[in-house]
Amino acid sequence: MKSKWHFVLWTVFLVAGLLVAACQPTPTVAPPTPTQAAVQPTQPPPQPTQPPPEPTQPPPQPTQPPARKVATFIWTQEFDTLSPLYTNMWFSTTTFELWQCAAWLFDDQNNPFPSLVTELPSVENGMISPDGKVITLKLRDDAVWSDGEPLTSEDFAFTYEMYVNPANTVASTYPYDQLEKLETPDPQTVVMTFKEPFAPWMIMWRGILPAHVLRPVFEAEGSLNEADWNKNPTVGCGPYVFAEWESGSFARFVANEKYWLGKPKIDEIFFRFVPDDASQIAALQAGDGDLGTFIAWSDIPTLEKAGVEVVPAFSMYNEGIYFYMHPEKGHPALQDLRVRKAIALATDRFSLCTDLLLGGTVPAATDWDQTPWNDPSLQPWPYDPDQAKALLDEAGWVDSNGDGVRDKDGVELVLDYGTTTREIRKDTQAVLQQQLAAVGIKVNLLNAEADLFFSGYGEGGPAARGEYDLFEYSTSPSQPPDPDTADWLCSEIPSDEYPDGSNWQANCDEELDALFAKQRTQVDLEQRMATFHQITKHIFENVYWLGLWQDPDTWAVGKRLKNVKISGATPLYSIMEWELVE
Repeated sequence: MKSKWHFVLWTVFLVAGLLVAACQPTPTVAPPTPTQAAVQPTQPPPQPTQPPPEPTQPPPQPTQPPARKVATFIWTQEFDTLSPLYTNMWFSTTTFELWQCAAWLFDDQNNPFPSLVTELPSVENGMISPDGKVITLKLRDDAVWSDGEPLTSEDFAFTYEMYVNPANTVASTYPYDQLEKLETPDPQTVVMTFKEPFAPWMIMWRGILPAHVLRPVFEAEGSLNEADWNKNPTVGCGPYVFAEWESGSFARFVANEKYWLGKPKIDEIFFRFVPDDASQIAALQAGDGDLGTFIAWSDIPTLEKAGVEVVPAFSMYNEGIYFYMHPEKGHPALQDLRVRKAIALATDRFSLCTDLLLGGTVPAATDWDQTPWNDPSLQPWPYDPDQAKALLDEAGWVDSNGDGVRDKDGVELVLDYGTTTREIRKDTQAVLQQQLAAVGIKVNLLNAEADLFFSGYGEGGPAARGEYDLFEYSTSPSQPPDPDTADWLCSEIPSDEYPDGSNWQANCDEELDALFAKQRTQVDLEQRMATFHQITKHIFENVYWLGLWQDPDTWAVGKRLKNVKISGATPLYSIMEWELVE
């Protein structure tokens, strides 16, 4: 402040001096004489100031922050929810490796490795009891949620409680309902005690719920059905954390600054939802997307020509047709094995794979194809329309009124055939409709958007509620690589009283039920495999499921993505190591 005031005072005095000088009379000054004018100054006149020398180094430029690396994934189906409790939808559960954390993950060879646990339980390390009923998990002590709270055994206990609590209308209580009890003797220990030895225990704990966030919600609301966290899980425990989801458009996940294994190499994963396969292919071909999945075989040449790498991942998925067999609500024709076998023989799935899928795959015999769990003697049903007609005649379904459609006891053999809106599935419907019409079976084609089609009974899903006589999709028994599934159990038939059931075909076969119960208790691998050979043969011979084609996951990896490895069981398991280059 001092220097400023000195300058002001000095300026005042200078102005005052100039004013005083302006008031004095101006003296008369004589012009210089020639002698005076010729006198040279004793000092040379001042020279103009020389510019400073140029600096030898350019001045430092301001540092620019590195550009954020954003990878764009093209999804043809939007998430239904992000809560592990309420979804079995592949496009939702695949995000779990981003923002969720699991007790263990599976690599690109489908081998398990520890994630939240310090080591995988075994009889040898004492974490599995000799009778196979008690399994102990030892948790890492450095895992934290994205808000910094420790992840402990309390979160495992809370997750278990929420799965089995009837107040929550979960996608399925299985396999958590197989537990007799779950104990947490300390923050890093979980002790699971099963009612019986439970061989497929590794299908558990792919998604964990944050007890410190959701327990207050459950206590206040009495349920997690309407919890905001289900679609806005702002607290997670994976390498990324949820950022936003704009329904019908996109979703974003950004790097988790508190992830206990470090920071991923890509800053953001951007999911762009597109309406169909054609939109996905166009985006990948143009370089507007870095990753896509469920690529139709017919689209692979187009992508490869554009420089997009197509990466297969063995996921135990097989495309097939389920028969709705509810004894009261289902079509009476489908209760007869001869009719179901006739449908198998009347459909040329071999030409379907050659023509529509460009020979990239083959028909599936069972839902366990390409695994050691499948009876190796089983081969897909052949194409034999003449034998199909003979079986229909034998079953009493004949065209009594000459309209081209078989009937019996006044009931027309007209079946509703539903699937999603994927182009390859709609094309398959059209082919099968013509082939079945050739043997006297009329088929109505129905389609639903994936989020509705895969909805459970309680959410009005048409397949779950028995609105289709035949319904098609691709699935995998339970979580690969374990072969177990609850989809054939009598206890899993959905109803108003039990909307969570996953047996959408409503087929209760007590012999099959007993075989599934038996394999769950068999900790001896060879014994369990032998039981599964019985299971697969039973389903095949009774035509409870008709395989269309073997359907390994096909991933499209754009030019910018590097170091990509994909698992058939937990697809994005290595996302931390993926890189994005321009």
